[in-house]
Amino acid sequence: MNRNISLYEAIGGSETVRLLVESFYPKVQAHPLLGPLFPQNIDPVIEKQYLFLTQFFGGPSLFSDQYGHPMMRARHLPFPITPERAEAWLDCMRRALQEVGLDEQLQAIVLDRLSGPAHHFVNTSEEET
Repeated sequence: MNRNISLYEAIGGSETVRLLVESFYPKVQAHPLLGPLFPQNIDPVIEKQYLFLTQFFGGPSLFSDQYGHPMMRARHLPFPITPERAEAWLDCMRRALQEVGLDEQLQAIVLDRLSGPAHHFVNTSEEET
């Protein structure tokens, strides 16, 4: 990846982020560990994820402009997030990245970038669920 452009630009900007979240959330909803954590109407979640990932990947600060500082760990504390759920989330993202046809090197970079936060949100051990 060219170091002079953001990950947001490298993956294709707004259009790719939109395709990614629209591919990702049906996988999340269908996943037995993840689906129950999300509301029936997933559209607001998709929109927030679009805003967040746009900003997280180096695009415009859409999430912060609308909702303030992301504080993602705090926003996820009400939900029992286990290491297994973090891995399931990353697997859904991995499959969405493949589905949208992102270059394999960029897929790896995106997953690496998301892996830290996904595991940082873990707040419950396997045994407690």
